[in-house]
Amino acid sequence: MNFFEKYLTLWVFLCIVTGVLLGEFLPAPFHWVGGLEIAHVNIPVGLLIWVMIIPMLLRIDFTALHQVGKHWRGIGVTLFINWLVKPFSMALLGWLFIRQVFAPWLPAEQLDSYIAGLILLAAAPCTAMVFVWSRLVNGEPLYTLSQVALNDVIMVFAFAPLVALLLGMSAITVPWDTLLVSVMLYIVMPVLLAQFWRKMLLARSEHALEVTLQRLHPYSLIALLVTLVLLFAFQGKAIVAKPLIIAMLAVPIMLQVFFNSALAYGMNRFLGEVHCVAGPSALIGASNFFELAVAVAISLFGFESGAALATVVGVLIEVPVMLLVVNLVQRSRGWYEKAAA
Repeated sequence: MNFFEKYLTLWVFLCIVTGVLLGEFLPAPFHWVGGLEIAHVNIPVGLLIWVMIIPMLLRIDFTALHQVGKHWRGIGVTLFINWLVKPFSMALLGWLFIRQVFAPWLPAEQLDSYIAGLILLAAAPCTAMVFVWSRLVNGEPLYTLSQVALNDVIMVFAFAPLVALLLGMSAITVPWDTLLVSVMLYIVMPVLLAQFWRKMLLARSEHALEVTLQRLHPYSLIALLVTLVLLFAFQGKAIVAKPLIIAMLAVPIMLQVFFNSALAYGMNRFLGEVHCVAGPSALIGASNFFELAVAVAISLFGFESGAALATVVGVLIEVPVMLLVVNLVQRSRGWYEKAAA
């Protein structure tokens, strides 16, 4: 992991402080930025999200899909966790903690919005950081690449219906038009653009692609951090009034990470999959495409919504929690391989 990735939690914390202070003492510029919308889509944030997402999608090689059958057990486990377990378990955890356990300490008018943000976070499987987690557990690179490519293809078609279903189950009104616009804007168009750009670069050489990815990576992280400053500038009053909101939102997110990674890891061992596939399978099953979740939350519910705040909490705890899961996967390798043998 590079310096910025390793200390992402620190940068997010600094963005929280900076955003809250700027929103408190310079509210006018941020309200002006918040008003720059077309069809409920904030233009500055839309551009920032593209700068975040496209470099990540540029790494995806959809020609790797023909490798899917090679590790069919690991692929099957991850698909099961990503699309049939994680979103529904998060909806359940959201209902349990947000509407029941923590409800007396949370703003009543934001409860539905917090749950919506948690659902958006869980409904988008991770795309970029998965490659980092996979390298850290010595994961099979072709498995990781084919799994991420397959998840991205499924996400194009399944993200909107799945989110609508879970929001409906949680009695949250689904703004279908905004949801479909968000899918087109933040999934379909970036995927097509990234793949066209990737093809152009590969036509020159593999080196051209690698150089471009290295040059774009800092801009992707900067765009993420600027977006977070904007979000917390709007969320500042709520956070200052109830600073424990972030901690309460972190509880269901952390629980779903540990639950889904353990379930995926155990299922792979039960099915006899090798450790270099089981490790990244567990990590892909647990992590989230938080950049997409943040973008869709802003589009659907706005800067000042609980949904936007909930997705940002996912960014805050992503690195430390996933590094803990990486450590557990590495430490249990001997146990895993002994049991498999």
